[in-house]
Amino acid sequence: MAGEIPDLHAQERTGTGKGAARAARRAQMVPGIVFGGDKEPLAIQIPFNELLKRLKAGRFKSTLFNLKVEGQEDVRVICRDVQRDVVKDLPTHFDLLRLRRTTRLNLFIPVEFIGHEECPGLTKGGVLTTVRPEVELNVQAGDIPDHITIDLSGKDIGDVMHIDEVDLPKGAKVTVERNFVIANLSAPSSLKSSGDDEEEEVAADEVPATEVEES
Repeated sequence: MAGEIPDLHAQERTGTGKGAARAARRAQMVPGIVFGGDKEPLAIQIPFNELLKRLKAGRFKSTLFNLKVEGQEDVRVICRDVQRDVVKDLPTHFDLLRLRRTTRLNLFIPVEFIGHEECPGLTKGGVLTTVRPEVELNVQAGDIPDHITIDLSGKDIGDVMHIDEVDLPKGAKVTVERNFVIANLSAPSSLKSSGDDEEEEVAADEVPATEVEES
């Protein structure tokens, strides 16, 4: 099932060209353009602070948005470019691409873990370390999954969970060819510490007597 797509609110911008873009910036707006989807390009603008906030949050260019512009039908878009000031590194213009439901794109999908109560490793006090809280998948715009699921049932300390163990949503494909690690179950720090101490004691006992010099 498709996940909830965040809204991106924008205003239609009157006029195009450098003059209109400069006027938008003076009004603390960032000018942009929406193109594609067999429709005419639409000039828009977004409040500077709002766009900057989204950029700082990360992955703005790999997030699917539901674009809402007053007087226009809502449309799914993805950012194709953000131009920045070469000195201040602040956004000065952005490009959004309209998407059809059948359009394929790469998106980062969250990983959800289930089966905690049936996991022997966690019952023993093991620690679940998430290496990849999100996985980049190639999906259709009309069928974006909420998450991918990893079942911890039966997993014990020392077990490692790879991407090839995951049942991917229908139509979704991994963008990376290698079988990468998503998470692992490790021993609690207390057990690690005692194990290290034992190893040090064994190592000390194994020192040959001939290597000990008398003063």
